Amino acid sequence: MKLCAVLLVLGSLSVGTYAQRPRTIDPAKGDSAKSAPTQPAPQSIKAKYEGGVVGYTKKQDGTLNFDDTNQRLVFRNKQQKEVLFIPYEAVVAAYPDTQSRRPTAATVISNVPAPYGLSWPAHFIKKKYRYLTLNFDDPDTHVTGLTSFRVENKEILTSVLNTLATKAGLTQRGEGYIRKKTTAQSTVPGP
Repeated sequence: MKLCAVLLVLGSLSVGTYAQRPRTIDPAKGDSAKSAPTQPAPQSIKAKYEGGVVGYTKKQDGTLNFDDTNQRLVFRNKQQKEVLFIPYEAVVAAYPDTQSRRPTAATVISNVPAPYGLSWPAHFIKKKYRYLTLNFDDPDTHVTGLTSFRVENKEILTSVLNTLATKAGLTQRGEGYIRKKTTAQSTVPGP
């Protein structure tokens, strides 16, 4: 009986000791997910302007265009008329955003009275929306703001974000990109 108790205690201690070992991670698997190159963004991307730029409050569908000759990101409406632009040098931060919302059709179906709770599953329908969010500081008007553009999917969002960060000279921080502040060098001579 004592022998069984001793073996039981030793067995439980060895399991506890084995569980406390640190896990080893294969470096090949961890690096491949982070360093997967993204495709460069096309010059024109379908997007929906969600507001945020002073003077442009109307939400509208259109395209985002990279205007490399003038060093700016341009939003054009459905008729390809230029609506607004943000200079590359004015972009302070750019990052992805995702929101899960219930589509309008699911909201309508969930509110229709139906016998035996047939409309109940419509409460659980959600759709992910992807946004390119930009913080900007316009040097011409000294206005800072936050604007967002809804894009089709995650791959397009990632490629647009990486392309914009490269063209604007932003530094990566987490999933987003920021412009590092430059500090003035001291003009006082040393001893």
